Amino acid sequence: MSPAPGPLLSPAPRPWDRAFRRWGGYVLLGIGVLTSAASADRLLPGHEAYVAGALVTAALALQVWWSRAGHRLPPQAPTGQLYYLVRYVLAFVLTWLNPFFAIYAVLGYFDASQLLPRRFLRAGWLATAVIMAGSQSGGLPPASTVHWVAFAALYIVNATLVLVFGRIAAQEAEHAAVKAATITELERANARLALALEENAGLHAQLLVQAREAGIADERRRLAAEIHDTLAQGLAGIITQLEAATESSDPVAARAHARRAAALARDSLGEARRSVHDLSPGALEHAALPEALRTTVEEWSAVAGVRAEFTVTGTAEPLHDEVEATLLRIAQEGLSNTRRHAAASRVGVTLSYMGDEVTLDVRDDGRGFDPEAPPPRRRTGGFGLGGMRARAERIAGTVDIESEPGRGTAVSARVPLVRHG
Repeated sequence: MSPAPGPLLSPAPRPWDRAFRRWGGYVLLGIGVLTSAASADRLLPGHEAYVAGALVTAALALQVWWSRAGHRLPPQAPTGQLYYLVRYVLAFVLTWLNPFFAIYAVLGYFDASQLLPRRFLRAGWLATAVIMAGSQSGGLPPASTVHWVAFAALYIVNATLVLVFGRIAAQEAEHAAVKAATITELERANARLALALEENAGLHAQLLVQAREAGIADERRRLAAEIHDTLAQGLAGIITQLEAATESSDPVAARAHARRAAALARDSLGEARRSVHDLSPGALEHAALPEALRTTVEEWSAVAGVRAEFTVTGTAEPLHDEVEATLLRIAQEGLSNTRRHAAASRVGVTLSYMGDEVTLDVRDDGRGFDPEAPPPRRRTGGFGLGGMRARAERIAGTVDIESEPGRGTAVSARVPLVRHG
């Protein structure tokens, strides 16, 4: 009498699982019939053989029905539970008649997890272990005390094995479920990441367009300010000198005014070219800021016909090119505003080096104005006080205006002292 096969509880691949669910019952029932028939003359008396034949026929009919209907049912369906119970009863009775029919009863190990609810799973395994222990101990019922002892021992072994392997299978199934959930979550995260990357690419393209537009607008503002500070002021000076030349009755003075107009035209042309190429002002090309401011003040005084003085306080230091260009442009704009609007008789420009900052003051004794009043609307627009403030703010500086009608005007620009290099 050979022992019946042990339980197989590890999860099988899905194609094998489907094939075994449909054809496994036929195979194991056929093996059980063949082995039982081979020992029928010794283990099955005549009347028991007829009973066994009827039960085998019933088991075969049950398998035919299940192979056709079972694959359409969901796991743990009530019909599947009924099939498991009827098959167990047939296998138990057949094993009672002949121990070799336990080969058919081993099906209870294989598909219990698919047919029985979780709360009945261990009961199905332990019930199948009864058939296995009975077959391995010599048949059911045990014939003697020794057989009963063997049956008990074998039942404990079978029950222990089936519970241990069942626990291992449950843990593996749990790990597989966690892994599947993790993979699903990773796929969702990857999908969200891909969507975010697409959105970021769109935002990046949008930011590039906005940055390009902002750069264009900034360059336009820079060129407009440079044109205002160079061409507009130069052209205003040229017009003043030409008007003075045409109104003068002295040929020598007229020629002097014409020479000044020509010099202003040349200087304005050079400054325009430097502005287009975003270069520093021409006055700073070969001179430091104090010398450039002194020259600017002297030339302005000669053109405007207004007494102007330039003063330096503190220890002069070489400044960053952008700082020097900003202060020079602010001084030029302040002097231009004074000539056009102040009707001043005296102007003072002071450059002060004070530790960690540099201050530029442009003062006049002209007609002044109310700083709180809204600026007058001009058809051509302007870059006067607002332009000076914008230039200072670009290098983290400030511009303050102090004025009063009839008491003159003072423009004070304060910028960080950033040394050259």
